[in-house]
Amino acid sequence: MKKLLFSAAILASASLQAQNPAYENLRYLTKTIGARLSGSENAQKAVEWGKKVMEDSGFDTVYLQPVMVPHWERGKIESAFIHSKEGTRVLSVKTLGGSVGTADTLIRAGIVEVKSFTELEKLGREKIAGKVVLFNRPMDPKFKDTFKAYSGAVDQRGDGAWQAARYGAVAVMVRSMSLKQDLFAHTGSLHYKDSIPRIPAIAVSTTDADWISQNLTGDQDQKAVIKLSAKWYEDAPSYNVIGELKGSTKRNEIIVIGGHLDSWDVGEGAHDDGAGIVHSIEAVRLLKAEKYKPKHTIRCVLFMNEENGNRGGQRYAFVADSLKEKHVAAIESDRGGFAPESFSIDGDTALISKWQKFLPALKPYGISEIYAGYGGVDIGPLKKYNPSIPLVGFAPESTHYFDYHHADSDRLEAVDPKELEDGAKACSKMIRLLDNEMSR
Repeated sequence: MKKLLFSAAILASASLQAQNPAYENLRYLTKTIGARLSGSENAQKAVEWGKKVMEDSGFDTVYLQPVMVPHWERGKIESAFIHSKEGTRVLSVKTLGGSVGTADTLIRAGIVEVKSFTELEKLGREKIAGKVVLFNRPMDPKFKDTFKAYSGAVDQRGDGAWQAARYGAVAVMVRSMSLKQDLFAHTGSLHYKDSIPRIPAIAVSTTDADWISQNLTGDQDQKAVIKLSAKWYEDAPSYNVIGELKGSTKRNEIIVIGGHLDSWDVGEGAHDDGAGIVHSIEAVRLLKAEKYKPKHTIRCVLFMNEENGNRGGQRYAFVADSLKEKHVAAIESDRGGFAPESFSIDGDTALISKWQKFLPALKPYGISEIYAGYGGVDIGPLKKYNPSIPLVGFAPESTHYFDYHHADSDRLEAVDPKELEDGAKACSKMIRLLDNEMSR
């Protein structure tokens, strides 16, 4: 009986793989490999996995493109709590990517809350020196496109540490880039300036940020206590993974589709950007399975190091220019695995207007809009060498994307199999439309 049950399970798994290979690929990437920050062992495992998947999918050519990437580790210690007369509150925190640690000491200091860099400047060194600054500007919930809400708040994460250090702060806490009220802290990159002291930086959950704000009393005994073991290492060797379907009549002209293979070292990197990786692989695999003969060469690129350096995207564009390759369009999926909704185009206004005619063909896949907007971080460097290239960003429905972005909650379970599959089909259809349009 056990053998029969086991055999049935194998058959069921094989059937699901045949029905939704995108989801099964994502399952392996997230559950077997997991989080995969650049420079890590898991990032290398993801490279090897990506190459094998494209080979097994029957791509005409699959190869690795070397790239040196940053290597930062958060270490085993990242703790923070608030100590006051009323007691101690342990905070849910994540070290911001690239932050320095606290060495072998604790940071213990009073807290100053600000909502903006203007407010920070008004307080000045007199109020900030020796303190921990809490940047507590929420994402604005009024935007339907939550990426606009993100854009309106993320500067405090990226630049908060060096801005606060200018006035003598000893550390910063940054409200997580999330619209959801919960206890998940969301990491992400920060930037330092060489002329300004580097101070430790952590993200705190939205719930903790609100609690700190509501309970700040100015009491001399109220302190933030922080200890981090984050550390930088020498750059590490890694790879972009590239697979192609060769074109027929325009073989030397390339249409790229891709996402980023790395993720932050928290959660499983399912929506960011495991979904984009499997969208890209599956979009090309579908063309192969349907025996579609592209006119242009269709190239799938799994970019390395989008999260904390964009070295993969920069390297890809540099090599393409060095080889005098002609790219006619590029598509990126890096906005999660939710239901397909639109494509945003970074390109000529007249061309975008012309591409509105694609909408009837894309409607069955859930696409209702093509608009002027952003392409993507990894394909962006192509503009440096070819300013006229149209960059296409796949834009799924975004309401809940930032519930999971850069957090422990970004796991396979947060991705709907049908929505993921629909996204891959929408991207595949867009490749076909571009391939035919660019051949006219």
